[in-house]
Amino acid sequence: MLPEMFATGFSMKVSRIEEGKERPTEHFMAKLARDWGVFVCGGVVNRHSNQLGLNQSVTFNPKGEEIARYTKCHPFSFAKEDQYYARGDGPICYDWKGITVAPLICYDLRFPELFRIMAKRGAQLYTVIANWPQRREMHWLNLLQARAIENQAYVIGVNRCGQDPWLSYGGRSLIINPKGEIIADAGTHENSITAGINLNELLAYRAEFPALEDIRTDFIIK
Repeated sequence: MLPEMFATGFSMKVSRIEEGKERPTEHFMAKLARDWGVFVCGGVVNRHSNQLGLNQSVTFNPKGEEIARYTKCHPFSFAKEDQYYARGDGPICYDWKGITVAPLICYDLRFPELFRIMAKRGAQLYTVIANWPQRREMHWLNLLQARAIENQAYVIGVNRCGQDPWLSYGGRSLIINPKGEIIADAGTHENSITAGINLNELLAYRAEFPALEDIRTDFIIK
Protein backbone atom coordinates (compact mmCIF):
# COMPACT_ATOMS: atom_id res chain seq x y z
CA MET A 1 0.00 0.00 0.00
CA LEU A 2 1.11 3.53 -0.83
CA PRO A 3 -0.37 6.79 0.51
CA GLU A 4 -3.02 9.09 -0.95
CA MET A 5 -1.57 10.94 -3.99
CA PHE A 6 1.79 9.28 -3.18
CA ALA A 7 3.43 10.25 -6.48
CA THR A 8 2.73 13.98 -6.22
CA GLY A 9 1.83 14.92 -2.67
CA PHE A 10 -1.63 16.29 -1.91
CA SER A 11 -2.64 19.16 -4.17
CA MET A 12 -5.74 21.03 -5.33
CA LYS A 13 -4.04 21.70 -8.68
CA VAL A 14 -5.81 18.89 -10.49
CA SER A 15 -4.56 19.86 -13.95
CA ARG A 16 -0.95 19.50 -12.81
CA ILE A 17 -1.20 16.13 -11.06
CA GLU A 18 -3.98 14.22 -12.85
CA GLU A 19 -3.00 10.97 -14.55
CA GLY A 20 -4.31 12.03 -17.95
CA LYS A 21 -4.28 9.66 -20.91
CA GLU A 22 -0.77 8.42 -20.20
CA ARG A 23 -1.59 7.15 -16.66
CA PRO A 24 2.09 7.11 -15.56
CA THR A 25 1.47 6.39 -11.87
CA GLU A 26 -0.98 3.61 -12.63
CA HIS A 27 1.46 2.01 -15.07
CA PHE A 28 4.17 2.21 -12.40
CA MET A 29 1.89 0.48 -9.88
CA ALA A 30 0.88 -2.22 -12.37
CA LYS A 31 4.54 -2.92 -13.17
CA LEU A 32 5.42 -3.00 -9.47
CA ALA A 33 2.69 -5.57 -8.91
CA ARG A 34 3.89 -7.74 -11.81
CA ASP A 35 7.57 -7.49 -10.98
CA TRP A 36 7.12 -8.47 -7.33
CA GLY A 37 4.08 -10.73 -7.69
CA VAL A 38 2.05 -8.76 -5.16
CA PHE A 39 -1.13 -6.73 -4.85
CA VAL A 40 -0.43 -2.97 -4.99
CA CYS A 41 -2.76 -0.24 -3.77
CA GLY A 42 -2.09 3.50 -3.93
CA GLY A 43 -3.56 6.94 -4.51
CA VAL A 44 -3.90 8.70 -7.88
CA VAL A 45 -5.80 11.66 -9.32
CA ASN A 46 -7.99 11.49 -12.40
CA ARG A 47 -10.56 13.81 -13.94
CA HIS A 48 -14.37 13.62 -13.69
CA SER A 49 -16.55 14.42 -16.71
CA ASN A 50 -17.58 17.62 -14.89
CA GLN A 51 -13.89 18.65 -14.92
CA LEU A 52 -13.48 18.25 -11.16
CA GLY A 53 -10.76 15.88 -9.98
CA LEU A 54 -11.23 12.33 -8.75
CA ASN A 55 -9.18 11.39 -5.68
CA GLN A 56 -8.84 7.62 -6.10
CA SER A 57 -7.44 4.49 -4.51
CA VAL A 58 -6.51 1.97 -7.20
CA THR A 59 -5.49 -1.66 -6.66
CA PHE A 60 -3.64 -4.00 -9.03
CA ASN A 61 -3.23 -7.75 -8.69
CA PRO A 62 0.04 -9.70 -9.15
CA LYS A 63 -0.61 -9.90 -12.89
CA GLY A 64 -0.67 -6.12 -13.07
CA GLU A 65 -4.41 -6.07 -13.70
CA GLU A 66 -6.59 -3.38 -12.14
CA ILE A 67 -9.08 -5.02 -9.77
CA ALA A 68 -10.48 -2.06 -7.81
CA ARG A 69 -10.90 1.70 -8.25
CA TYR A 70 -12.47 3.64 -5.40
CA THR A 71 -13.18 7.38 -5.50
CA LYS A 72 -13.06 9.23 -2.17
CA CYS A 73 -16.61 9.70 -0.92
CA HIS A 74 -15.79 12.56 1.45
CA PRO A 75 -13.56 15.30 0.00
CA PHE A 76 -12.13 17.32 2.88
CA SER A 77 -14.48 20.32 2.81
CA PHE A 78 -12.67 21.96 5.76
CA ALA A 79 -9.74 22.53 3.37
CA LYS A 80 -12.06 23.14 0.36
CA GLU A 81 -11.12 19.86 -1.31
CA ASP A 82 -14.78 19.54 -2.33
CA GLN A 83 -14.38 22.59 -4.58
CA TYR A 84 -11.73 20.78 -6.65
CA TYR A 85 -12.65 17.10 -6.33
CA ALA A 86 -15.94 15.32 -7.01
CA ARG A 87 -17.51 13.01 -4.44
CA GLY A 88 -17.35 9.30 -5.14
CA ASP A 89 -20.53 7.32 -5.79
CA GLY A 90 -20.08 5.06 -2.79
CA PRO A 91 -17.92 2.37 -1.19
CA ILE A 92 -16.70 -0.73 -2.99
CA CYS A 93 -15.02 -3.98 -2.02
CA TYR A 94 -12.82 -6.55 -3.73
CA ASP A 95 -11.39 -9.99 -3.03
CA TRP A 96 -7.78 -10.39 -1.93
CA LYS A 97 -6.90 -14.09 -1.62
CA GLY A 98 -10.28 -14.89 -0.07
CA ILE A 99 -10.41 -11.80 2.16
CA THR A 100 -12.97 -9.08 1.43
CA VAL A 101 -11.25 -5.68 1.27
CA ALA A 102 -12.82 -2.21 1.40
CA PRO A 103 -10.57 0.66 0.23
CA LEU A 104 -11.05 4.15 1.70
CA ILE A 105 -9.21 7.47 1.65
CA CYS A 106 -8.15 9.84 4.43
CA TYR A 107 -11.16 11.99 5.53
CA ASP A 108 -13.44 8.96 4.97
CA LEU A 109 -12.00 7.69 8.26
CA ARG A 110 -14.17 10.18 10.17
CA PHE A 111 -17.41 8.65 8.86
CA PRO A 112 -18.11 5.35 10.62
CA GLU A 113 -21.31 4.77 8.64
CA LEU A 114 -19.21 4.24 5.51
CA PHE A 115 -17.28 1.47 7.25
CA ARG A 116 -20.50 -0.01 8.63
CA ILE A 117 -22.02 -0.22 5.16
CA MET A 118 -19.03 -2.26 4.07
CA ALA A 119 -19.18 -4.41 7.21
CA LYS A 120 -22.72 -5.35 6.20
CA ARG A 121 -21.35 -6.26 2.77
CA GLY A 122 -18.78 -8.56 4.34
CA ALA A 123 -15.67 -6.39 4.65
CA GLN A 124 -12.93 -8.07 6.67
CA LEU A 125 -10.06 -5.69 5.91
CA TYR A 126 -10.18 -1.92 5.44
CA THR A 127 -7.38 -0.05 3.69
CA VAL A 128 -7.09 3.68 4.39
CA ILE A 129 -4.57 5.71 2.39
CA ALA A 130 -4.00 9.25 3.61
CA ASN A 131 -2.28 12.63 3.78
CA TRP A 132 -3.15 13.15 7.46
CA PRO A 133 -1.43 16.14 9.15
CA GLN A 134 0.65 15.65 12.26
CA ARG A 135 -1.36 18.18 14.29
CA ARG A 136 -4.33 15.79 14.20
CA GLU A 137 -2.26 12.63 14.66
CA MET A 138 -4.19 11.56 17.77
CA HIS A 139 -7.38 11.46 15.70
CA TRP A 140 -5.67 9.33 13.04
CA LEU A 141 -4.48 6.77 15.58
CA ASN A 142 -7.69 6.59 17.60
CA LEU A 143 -10.04 6.50 14.63
CA LEU A 144 -8.12 3.70 12.92
CA GLN A 145 -8.36 1.62 16.09
CA ALA A 146 -12.03 2.49 16.56
CA ARG A 147 -12.89 1.41 13.01
CA ALA A 148 -11.15 -1.92 13.63
CA ILE A 149 -12.86 -2.51 16.98
CA GLU A 150 -16.39 -1.58 15.97
CA ASN A 151 -16.29 -3.58 12.73
CA GLN A 152 -14.22 -6.50 14.06
CA ALA A 153 -11.92 -6.17 11.07
CA TYR A 154 -8.31 -5.61 10.16
CA VAL A 155 -7.47 -1.99 9.32
CA ILE A 156 -4.37 -0.83 7.46
CA GLY A 157 -3.75 2.91 7.53
CA VAL A 158 -0.95 4.28 5.33
CA ASN A 159 -0.04 7.92 5.83
CA ARG A 160 2.63 10.16 4.37
CA CYS A 161 5.41 11.73 6.40
CA GLY A 162 7.57 14.80 5.93
CA GLN A 163 6.46 18.33 5.06
CA ASP A 164 4.89 20.40 2.34
CA PRO A 165 4.80 24.24 2.30
CA TRP A 166 1.81 24.29 4.65
CA LEU A 167 1.77 21.21 6.87
CA SER A 168 3.87 18.59 8.61
CA TYR A 169 2.90 14.92 8.32
CA GLY A 170 3.79 12.48 11.05
CA GLY A 171 3.49 9.15 9.25
CA ARG A 172 2.37 6.56 11.82
CA SER A 173 1.17 4.06 9.24
CA LEU A 174 -0.44 1.21 11.18
CA ILE A 175 -1.74 -2.32 10.80
CA ILE A 176 -4.43 -3.08 13.37
CA ASN A 177 -6.12 -6.39 14.14
CA PRO A 178 -9.88 -6.93 14.68
CA LYS A 179 -9.53 -6.41 18.43
CA GLY A 180 -8.05 -2.96 17.88
CA GLU A 181 -4.49 -3.99 18.73
CA ILE A 182 -1.66 -2.36 16.76
CA ILE A 183 0.39 -5.16 15.22
CA ALA A 184 2.72 -2.96 13.12
CA ASP A 185 3.67 0.72 13.38
CA ALA A 186 5.87 2.49 10.82
CA GLY A 187 6.78 5.33 13.16
CA THR A 188 7.27 8.92 12.06
CA HIS A 189 9.82 8.55 9.25
CA GLU A 190 9.94 6.87 5.84
CA ASN A 191 9.58 3.17 6.49
CA SER A 192 7.87 -0.04 5.43
CA ILE A 193 5.89 -2.44 7.61
CA THR A 194 4.36 -5.89 7.22
CA ALA A 195 2.10 -8.06 9.35
CA GLY A 196 0.21 -11.31 9.04
CA ILE A 197 -3.51 -11.13 8.20
CA ASN A 198 -5.19 -14.26 9.56
CA LEU A 199 -8.70 -14.80 8.22
CA ASN A 200 -9.34 -17.83 10.43
CA GLU A 201 -8.55 -15.83 13.56
CA LEU A 202 -10.84 -13.03 12.39
CA LEU A 203 -13.72 -15.43 11.75
CA ALA A 204 -13.16 -17.18 15.10
CA TYR A 205 -13.21 -13.86 16.94
CA ARG A 206 -16.44 -12.79 15.21
CA ALA A 207 -18.01 -16.13 16.08
CA GLU A 208 -16.86 -15.91 19.71
CA PHE A 209 -18.11 -12.31 20.10
CA PRO A 210 -20.83 -11.86 17.44
CA ALA A 211 -21.42 -8.13 17.89
CA LEU A 212 -21.92 -7.54 14.17
CA GLU A 213 -25.03 -9.70 14.28
CA ASP A 214 -26.68 -7.07 16.48
CA ILE A 215 -26.36 -4.26 13.94
CA ARG A 216 -29.73 -2.57 13.48
CA THR A 217 -30.66 -1.30 10.05
CA ASP A 218 -34.04 0.19 10.93
CA PHE A 219 -32.57 3.61 11.74
CA ILE A 220 -32.41 6.29 9.09
CA ILE A 221 -29.89 9.12 9.23
CA LYS A 222 -31.58 12.37 8.27
